[in-house]
Amino acid sequence: MNPVDLGSPEFTLRQQIEVTMIQISKPDFPIGKLLATPAAIEALQEADVDIIDLVERHIAKDWGDLSDEDKKLNDEALHDGSRILSAYLLDKTMVKIWIITEATDDSGERAATTVLMPEEY
Repeated sequence: MNPVDLGSPEFTLRQQIEVTMIQISKPDFPIGKLLATPAAIEALQEADVDIIDLVERHIAKDWGDLSDEDKKLNDEALHDGSRILSAYLLDKTMVKIWIITEATDDSGERAATTVLMPEEY
């Protein structure tokens, strides 16, 4: 597979994210489609944070700024299929970003992972 220039203008942000996700090592849980709200994208840009860096932390089971109880629920979700939540405080702006991977459906698949602001949930 030849490397792809993700900064190339012919790629939309969504295509860039999808291609980058293919290049990330296989996560311990399926993330489905990667989605992001416009407000979350804007907040990440203002804080000079790459969305992929946060998604990599999420799939590496670095749950971020959560209580011990919420981290435990995430660890259990890896086995029982419930939703997975990570929360990250952006250092430059002190804005919080959530990443939520949906619970599994009847066929055991997780349809999507969404990057969003807490107030958008």
